[in-house]
Amino acid sequence: MSEEKSGPSLMDRLLGRKAPEDQAVATGTDKPGTAEPATDQSGADVSETGRSGTEKPRSWLQRLRAGLSRSSSALGQNLTALIRKRKLDDETLQDLEDILIQADLGVETAVRITERLAKERYDKEIDDVELRTVLAQEIEAVLEPVAKPLAIDPAKSPHVILVVGVNGAGKTTTIGKLAAQFRREGRSVVLGAGDTFRAAAIEQLKIWGERTGATVVAREQGSDASALAFEALQQARAAQADVVMIDTAGRLQNRTELMAELEKIVRVIRKQDETAPHDVLLVLDATTGQNAMNQTEIFRQVCGVTGLAMTKLDGTARGGILVAIAAKHGLPVHVIGVGEGVDDLHPFTASEFARAIVGEAIDGDATEGGDAGREP
Repeated sequence: MSEEKSGPSLMDRLLGRKAPEDQAVATGTDKPGTAEPATDQSGADVSETGRSGTEKPRSWLQRLRAGLSRSSSALGQNLTALIRKRKLDDETLQDLEDILIQADLGVETAVRITERLAKERYDKEIDDVELRTVLAQEIEAVLEPVAKPLAIDPAKSPHVILVVGVNGAGKTTTIGKLAAQFRREGRSVVLGAGDTFRAAAIEQLKIWGERTGATVVAREQGSDASALAFEALQQARAAQADVVMIDTAGRLQNRTELMAELEKIVRVIRKQDETAPHDVLLVLDATTGQNAMNQTEIFRQVCGVTGLAMTKLDGTARGGILVAIAAKHGLPVHVIGVGEGVDDLHPFTASEFARAIVGEAIDGDATEGGDAGREP
C-alpha cells in the first residue's frame, strides 16, 4: 500500500489540521518539529525542564492550570465583562448561557448553570468570585461521574487495550506515554504497531518501545492490521505480559473501511481471548473543538468505545469540549494531556479540571510551589 501524499487531506481540513500527524510522529511528539523531553527507560522526564539542574519541576496542578490557561482566560474575560455592574436579569442570564455555549461547554451544561443562578441569584448582583465558584461546582457535577482511572485488571493476563482515534489526535504518543507509566508501575508491556497504514507511526512506536523497555510487535507498512494485532496478543500471552496496547489506523475518509478493519481486529483478538479487548480507548484532540464530539459519536458506533483520553488541552481555548462530551455521552474520562512530556499525561480528576478551567485556585497549588492567586 502506498503512502498518502503530503499536505492536508480533505478530512484534515475538515478537522482543522494544517498537516497530518505523519509530520510529527517520527519525533515522538504531538507537534511537528518539537523534540520529546529526554526520558530514562521508564519514561521518566529527565530533561533540563524536568528533573535536571536547579530548576524545580512543576507539580501536576501547576501544569494543569498552565495547560488550561487559554481556556480559562478566554472564558474569564467574557464572564468579567458580562457581570460588571449588572444584575442577573433575564438578559444577563441569556448572555451568560451564550458565553458558556461559545466556550464549548455544551448546551446541557450551560442551561444547568443558568438555571441554578436564576433560582439562587435572580435580580441580584453577583461578583466574579461567586460566579466562578458556581461554574466550577456545576462543571464538577457533570464530570465527577465520568472521572475514572484506566484500571488494569491483574486477572486478565494480558489486559488488552485497543487504542482508536483519528490521525493527528495523538494516539501513538498517548500509547507511548501510557507505556512509560505502566512500566514505572512495574508492569510488563507489549505494544502492537497496528497503524500499518503509516510508516511513521510504526517507527514512532518503536522509539517509545526503546525508551520505555516495552516490547514492540511491528510489521512493514501496508501489512494486515488484524494479523499484527493477533501476533501482538500472541506474543504478550507467551511472555505473560501484564498489558498489551494496540495502535490502530484513524482514517475517517472511508468510514465503512475503518469499521470493517476495526471489527476484524476485534474478531481476531477474540480468537485468543473472548473477553478482549478489555478497554477501547478513544484519543481525542482538544484543539478540534466540536469535531471531537463528532469523532466520539462515530467511534462509539464503529468500535464500542469504553473510555476517553483527551490530548493537547494546552494548545487550545476550547477545553470546555470535554465537559460537553461528558454530559452527552457519559463515557469514562481516563487521562488528559496538557503538554508533550510523559508526566503531562495524567489521570483525570473532575474537581481539579473544573476549577482550573474557570480560573479558580486549586487546593494544593500554593503548597506545591504555585501561587493560588496567579497562573503558575
